[in-house]
Amino acid sequence: MKKIVSVSSKSELAAFIDFPHELYKDDANYVPELFIAQRDLLTKHPFHKHNKLQCFLAYDGDKIVGRIAAILNNAHNEYNKANDGFWGFFDCINDQETANLLFNTAAKWLKDQEIDGKFIGPVNFSTNEACGLLIKGFDTPPVLMFTYNFPYYADLIEKAGFHKQIDLIGWHWEGQNYDDKSVKLLDALQERLKRSNVYIRKVNLKDFKNETIKLREVYNSAWDKNTGFVPLTDDEFDWLAKDLKLILDPDFALVAEQDGNVVGFAVALPDYNNIFQKIKKGRLLPTGLFKLLFGKKSIRGIRIYALGVVEGYRKLGIEAVLYGTIIKEYKRKGYDYADAGWTLENNTMINKAIEAIKGDPYKTYRIYEKAI
Repeated sequence: MKKIVSVSSKSELAAFIDFPHELYKDDANYVPELFIAQRDLLTKHPFHKHNKLQCFLAYDGDKIVGRIAAILNNAHNEYNKANDGFWGFFDCINDQETANLLFNTAAKWLKDQEIDGKFIGPVNFSTNEACGLLIKGFDTPPVLMFTYNFPYYADLIEKAGFHKQIDLIGWHWEGQNYDDKSVKLLDALQERLKRSNVYIRKVNLKDFKNETIKLREVYNSAWDKNTGFVPLTDDEFDWLAKDLKLILDPDFALVAEQDGNVVGFAVALPDYNNIFQKIKKGRLLPTGLFKLLFGKKSIRGIRIYALGVVEGYRKLGIEAVLYGTIIKEYKRKGYDYADAGWTLENNTMINKAIEAIKGDPYKTYRIYEKAI
């Protein structure tokens, strides 16, 4: 007999976080999330100051067979003038009855919060965090901060009545298989930018607090036209910046500046998933911390996490200089691969630009919706 339990205790929360480890134990491409990071995301993240979330576990007898979180994102609804609800942190055995039970339970919770618009997911908590269901590219592990799931999830979701809202594209370069035109033209492009008094520099980690204030303004401006975008609050961006600083390589953290005003930035991150994949159940103790501290040499690639330029400064060549600088550093450091994204499938300009430097659209992620 299947039943749903609302997560309320520390032990239930731990079971919620740990369930995927059992589900994916035989999958060589699975990368466990760090337990402490997931716990803090679900309980301490600034998102909870102005939004709501309820986690649920599905049981078959005394065995956990699925999980889901119902998410009320007030910021999304206010910004987009909507009354939508979201679901995320979905994992489930290959059983339609269980999947339906999870989705129906999450939908009921949202209806009780007076939500009557769309039911959208997977997002954990918004498109600013991990989101999208992997529907193409199951043959390799996910890179840092990307989702991963079994192929059968799409069938469970679609049979539960969901349909595609939008697809997200993950891009890949293997070895030196990229167009290095922007590297060859880097000096000329930088000279052209200087005539507009635009300069590219590294993020100042010694004054990181003030840097994050400037970068937040660019982030909320450069991405504001994206489907499902929600501006990050000061606290949310500070949380994100604090986490990123722990794994940041300053050679891949770049700022475009004109007369002291930040007009764009790019961040590429070492792919720590090379290490996380070896940390059993995402636990840093007793041995995971050592793997994390001493495993940096095993990192083989980077993920271009964000690259944005505010409106009015696009098409000046800033994007090309940011990409060129990252490619130059990638080559100098001898990495084996680079990933970028995700990008929206309908962002024609950026997708064509990535294709022009031989980006391979090797993974696709889908966000679904239906009427609640």
